[in-house]
Amino acid sequence: MGRGDLTNDEWVRLRPHLPESGQRGGRWKSHRRVIDGILFRQRTGVPWRDLPARFGKWKTVYERHRRWSADGTWDKIFAAVLADADVEGRIDWSMVSVDSTSCRAHQHAAGARKKPPRVPGERRTPWQHRPDEGLGRSRGGLTCKIHLAGEGGRRPLALLVTPGQWGDAPQLIPVMERIRVGRLGGGRPRTRPDHLSGDKAYSSRRNRRYLRRRQIKHTIPEPSNQRANRKRRGSKGGRPAGFDKTVYKRRNEVERTINALKGSRAVATRFDKRAYVFHGTVTVAAIRLWLRT
Repeated sequence: MGRGDLTNDEWVRLRPHLPESGQRGGRWKSHRRVIDGILFRQRTGVPWRDLPARFGKWKTVYERHRRWSADGTWDKIFAAVLADADVEGRIDWSMVSVDSTSCRAHQHAAGARKKPPRVPGERRTPWQHRPDEGLGRSRGGLTCKIHLAGEGGRRPLALLVTPGQWGDAPQLIPVMERIRVGRLGGGRPRTRPDHLSGDKAYSSRRNRRYLRRRQIKHTIPEPSNQRANRKRRGSKGGRPAGFDKTVYKRRNEVERTINALKGSRAVATRFDKRAYVFHGTVTVAAIRLWLRT
C-alpha cells in the first residue's frame, strides 16, 4: 500500500457500494487498484499519462473515472457513504453552512469540444454535464466555482460546480436541494438541517423566504445596503432579520471543509476539460473525507 492509497478500513467501508466486478471479458477486475490510481492523480494533480505503473494502464484508470463521473456512479457512492455515516451518527446536523470557493482553471482545462458528450455505451448526456463546462472569466482569469454545504463535522453534504463569475446567493437553493441523505432503515431521506449558516453574500429575500417555507432556522447577516433599504420602506420593508453572533462563529467549519477538499491538487486547480469529470473529481475528494474515521 503506497502513500495516499485506501487503507484497509476505508476499503471495507467503500467496497459494498462499488459496481460488481469480475464480469466477462475481464471488465473491472480490480476496483481497488484503479481507485488508488484515481486518488493518486487527485492528490498530486499529475497528468493521467504520468500515473505510476503500479496502478496499471493509465487509460484504464482515466476511463473508469470518466465513466463513473458520466453515469452518476460517483454520486451514488457518495450518497451511500452519507447514508452509512448517518446511521453511525457521524453527521452533525446541528449546523450546516453554505459557502463557495473559486478554483483556477489550468490551461489544459480549456478547449473542450462544442459537441455535447455522451455517456459511454448510452445515448444521453452525462449526469452533471453543463453546456458552459463550468468555466467563466473573472478578474482572476479562467476560473470555476465550487458551491457546497458542509456539516458541523467539517465534511461536505452537497456539491455544485458553476462558472467562476456566478454569484453565491442564486446558488443557495440549488445546493440545498441536493442535500438528500438516505435512511437505511427505510423512510424519506433527510433533507433539512437543524440550522443553516451563511455569510452576507447569501442574504436575499428569496433565500430567506425559501428557508422559512421549509422551516429551516438560519443565521445570515444582513448587508448594510439591504438594511438601509428595509428601513427606508418603513413598515413595508418587513421585520429585521434575526442574527445570533454566537451561532455565526461556527461558520468557520465550512471554511475548514473547503480547505480539506482543496488539499487535493486536482480540486484546488482544475485540470479537467469537462464539467462532469471535474464534478466527479470533487466528489471523489468528498468521499475520501467521509471514509476517514
